[in-house]
Amino acid sequence: MAFSESPARPSLAGRLEHGFVRLNQALIVLLMASMAVLVFANVVMRYVFNQSIFWVEEFTQIQMIWVAYLGAGLALREGRHVAVDMLQDLLPTPLRHAIRWCIAIAMALFLLALVVLGVQIAEFTWSQETPAMGLPAGLPYLGIPLGAAAMLLHLLLFWRQFIAREFVQTEDLDDHDGEGAHA
Repeated sequence: MAFSESPARPSLAGRLEHGFVRLNQALIVLLMASMAVLVFANVVMRYVFNQSIFWVEEFTQIQMIWVAYLGAGLALREGRHVAVDMLQDLLPTPLRHAIRWCIAIAMALFLLALVVLGVQIAEFTWSQETPAMGLPAGLPYLGIPLGAAAMLLHLLLFWRQFIAREFVQTEDLDDHDGEGAHA
């Protein structure tokens, strides 16, 4: 009796990475969709009913900060950050990889500093309130350490691919085998 081969099951690390990327994407989609709905509703209220929703501008500004910081990790994973890599393209592969290692380490240290300093600024401003909604003023600043931590995690999860400059579109994660985006 012959058994048919089942497709390779993704590793636990691959599934966790996939889940992390999808959660990151879902948060961004949720924030952007709610921003669009809130701004549209506020425009309708203002021009049709001559009333404005007083808290929409403040809330959507906070959401935009969070979208920018949470989206930075996905942009890194896809190679969408601005980079001048003309010089490293001229170098032999071993030297190019050494430079990429230095860049990755510098990025990781910078992101770690952003996490620490972002937490400090969020704590420092938490007792203050935003003008319109009375939310903790540290809420917008909290997006900095959370976004930096997410970006650092993205960098660590695809470190080898970053060094090799093998960027992957996050939609393509489903197309790879058990290694997640790291076939």
